[in-house]
Amino acid sequence: MQCSVPLFDAVPLITVFVCVVLGQLLGRIKFGPIQLGGVCGALLVALLVGQTGCMVEGSLKDFAFALFIFAMGFSAGPQFVENLNLRGLRFGVLSIVEVVFVFGIVMLAVNLLSLDPGTAGGLAAGAATESAMVGTAIEALSRLGLDPAAFKALQANVVTAYTLTYVFGLITIVLFTNLLAPRLLGIDLKAESARLSKEMDDENGESLGTPAAPDLVGRSYRVAHPGLTVASLEASLDARVAVERVRRATAQVPVAQDLALMTGDELLLVGRRDAMLDAHALVGPEVAGTETNDIVLVEREYVMTNKEAEGRTVADLRREAPVELRHGVFVKSVKRMGMQLPSLNKIPLQRGDMVTLQGLAEDVERAGAVMGQPVPHGNKTSLVFVGLALIVGLCIGHISVHVGGAPMTLGSGGGALVSGLASGWLLSRRPTWGTFPPAAYELLKDLGLAVFVVCVGLSAGPQAAVLLREHGMALPVVGICVSLIPALVSLWVGHKLLRIDGPILIGAIAGQQASTPAISAVVQTANSALPVVGYTVTYALSNVLLPLMGPAVVFVAHQFSR
Repeated sequence: MQCSVPLFDAVPLITVFVCVVLGQLLGRIKFGPIQLGGVCGALLVALLVGQTGCMVEGSLKDFAFALFIFAMGFSAGPQFVENLNLRGLRFGVLSIVEVVFVFGIVMLAVNLLSLDPGTAGGLAAGAATESAMVGTAIEALSRLGLDPAAFKALQANVVTAYTLTYVFGLITIVLFTNLLAPRLLGIDLKAESARLSKEMDDENGESLGTPAAPDLVGRSYRVAHPGLTVASLEASLDARVAVERVRRATAQVPVAQDLALMTGDELLLVGRRDAMLDAHALVGPEVAGTETNDIVLVEREYVMTNKEAEGRTVADLRREAPVELRHGVFVKSVKRMGMQLPSLNKIPLQRGDMVTLQGLAEDVERAGAVMGQPVPHGNKTSLVFVGLALIVGLCIGHISVHVGGAPMTLGSGGGALVSGLASGWLLSRRPTWGTFPPAAYELLKDLGLAVFVVCVGLSAGPQAAVLLREHGMALPVVGICVSLIPALVSLWVGHKLLRIDGPILIGAIAGQQASTPAISAVVQTANSALPVVGYTVTYALSNVLLPLMGPAVVFVAHQFSR
């Protein structure tokens, strides 16, 4: 079919970027809590533009998908590996429920509706809102030994089925996590999140992402009340303030925990702004200070790599660490997979967490050296590291193993995903081996996936109407079932068997379907970041398991269709 738009025919790459831009704009439109997102928007635009016969030939599609799935694996790698243990298995059960029920329901639909392998792969990807499965399913189709015309038709069915079912799957999981799940659990999501957050913070009033963790400040006070020691003063202020310097008359006195403070001593205190409000009553009047001009408070990020700290909360470490190690060091935030955790007290740290420390440079560096590795600053990407990792992954993807006489291989997508997982985990342990900043891999994820879906959408456009005429509303109905049934089962398993707290369980269900829109809506409804605790675990696991399930869906559906 000849392209009917002269500009697109002359410069095919313009077609790609027009679809990406229009798709992003379409994806930003909100319908209540529902937002399609840029990927689905780009695919819808590409399907429409594809009706003109305009498409992009060549290997751009494969190149874009390799970059996307490598970057996705890289971002999930640390969390995926860290949760391959008994502690992670608790939440991992929900991701397994997702995979088992999605596969089972899709295979049931294959038998009842006589779906072809392409439609089955697109149905699984769309209803589970896992865009990466589109790529792994199409790659699996290319290994079935089909003639070019049959392959093109099935590829079009993947894209069309994905587009039809994604919208319904997204709406279902957003409404389920925000409205239905709290009612089935008998809780008010906002009130229950507030109650759990308070329980987590009661131990020492320390929380993240709230006014309990404001910026650090330095103030000078003159001692007016005798009988204080450095240790007793810091204890009275709940260790939220540290005595950094003591000046007595004209001389500076070395700071020690047992140092007795004398009337007239000038103290330099560094700590949280709200804690400083109590210092006046305990110490004495605030003064201009002679020791503050050369004080510089720093804020630095560290990747948590210390095995001994793993499984402990920040509050645990503060209690257990020697005073000389923790003195003057304050934790500003802890991020996991780019999302800030809501509490310091009852959420155990995992290796790969990004911990932001505040304080004087010497204090922060002392504690950071024990905590883990400093995060390299700057916006440079180690292209040698990324390139070598991709080469290794693509080679792994083409290793073939014969099972029952049939060749089995991960394919380029699966190999790039495995390589991304390993690379992300490796750099979380050894940040000095290479740099791949979050902004860089987020760009590769977003642009790579957008370009990939536009390429397949353009090629699928002319055949899209065929699938619509054949199945009509059957696919959206099945898509709702694929999204809703695993969520219902996980809600029962998580509540009755695993005893997971409601807000965290709801976040985990959003994560098992790898739905960023769902967790965003849940966090907004709960007015709390608490659901993120469950989301990060299942999101990392499902982002690996669901794409790897794509080839299995295609292969089994192909056997049924013979």
